[in-house]
Amino acid sequence: MQRIRISEQVPVDLANLRLDQAMAQMFPDYSRARLQQWIKSGQALLDGRVVRPRDRVLGGEEISINAELEDANPECGAEDIPLEIVYEDASLIILNKPVGLVVHPAVGNRAGTLQNALLHHAPELSAVPRAGIVHRLDKDTSGLMVVAKTLEAHHRLVDALQAREIRREYEAIVQGVMTAGGTIDAPIGRHPTDRVRMAVVSGGKLAVTHYRVVQRYRAHTWIRVQLETGRTHQIRVHMAHRRYPIVGDPVYGGRLRMPPGCSPELAAMLHGFHRQALHAIKLTLLHPESREEMSWEAPLPQDMVGLIQLLQQDLESHS
Repeated sequence: MQRIRISEQVPVDLANLRLDQAMAQMFPDYSRARLQQWIKSGQALLDGRVVRPRDRVLGGEEISINAELEDANPECGAEDIPLEIVYEDASLIILNKPVGLVVHPAVGNRAGTLQNALLHHAPELSAVPRAGIVHRLDKDTSGLMVVAKTLEAHHRLVDALQAREIRREYEAIVQGVMTAGGTIDAPIGRHPTDRVRMAVVSGGKLAVTHYRVVQRYRAHTWIRVQLETGRTHQIRVHMAHRRYPIVGDPVYGGRLRMPPGCSPELAAMLHGFHRQALHAIKLTLLHPESREEMSWEAPLPQDMVGLIQLLQQDLESHS
């Protein structure tokens, strides 16, 4: 168990908030429930006094925490699941997530997730929320993810993500032939009638996606995408909204499109591509400790490479 010792002065602009509300803003690495428990147990003091979570602060008081940090992932066990680690140091892990690996445990996926694998790879991650996972990828999207190994790194990376300081680039193969790249600025929220889907809806959350063409084929386009925001299923929803759904997408893909007169091999590949052809290919961020800009790339997985090769052969055979 890790012992936490912190002492900070309450900012004046938090005056008149409940103590637990003020602490939630001052110490965002910890949940409000955990902060309340520390207050009630006397592990968090206000000017050296035991007080109640609902007591109001004036600003200028000293909050001191001396507490044991229990497991932040109590319902998630460590499992020996292979991980492709691209980079690791004392503050972070960069990994290349494979297709088919769920990121967080949930109903129907209580084990066998990335979070379980991380707790086995680095047991100290038990003290970091969600085993240090800062952002997620869908189960069947492959590619680069960043994991924070300490609470401080987690706090800084979450802040950087919210401030759009982490650059995430993807490559995808979409249905339809794009004439040019562009930007999609369209809010995303829950689908009004199908609650398991997301959609472009008025009143949704801000969502901005930039994309450019890498290669056009006869009925498809290989694109490079950069996220400005990170909404659930953002690229998949935005591409489908523009009527260029991602190949293989089981939720937003729509009707399968075939290049006329294509080879049996390409037809079989397209019919058998049962996951979205989407890969997080590049990740750029400022290191949470050194503040040095660092960047990593992960090559396209073999299923996307094979599809691109067949699409290129189809293009050349009909040119």
